[in-house]
Amino acid sequence: MCRLCAEKIALVDYKQAQIVKSFCTDTGKILSRRITGACARHQRQIMRAVKINRNLSLMPYSG
Repeated sequence: MCRLCAEKIALVDYKQAQIVKSFCTDTGKILSRRITGACARHQRQIMRAVKINRNLSLMPYSG
């Protein structure tokens, strides 16, 4: 079961920076579903939130 589903988090928003950062590496890359254990729905939400945070300079771009 997905960690976010278990905690009853329905929507991962870009404003929840600590949750979003926990699904990224130290270099800022998004971790895969295999590593994080996130379901497909939450993985898509995490991906969108990371991209928004990068555009708003809340998270660094990887590289």
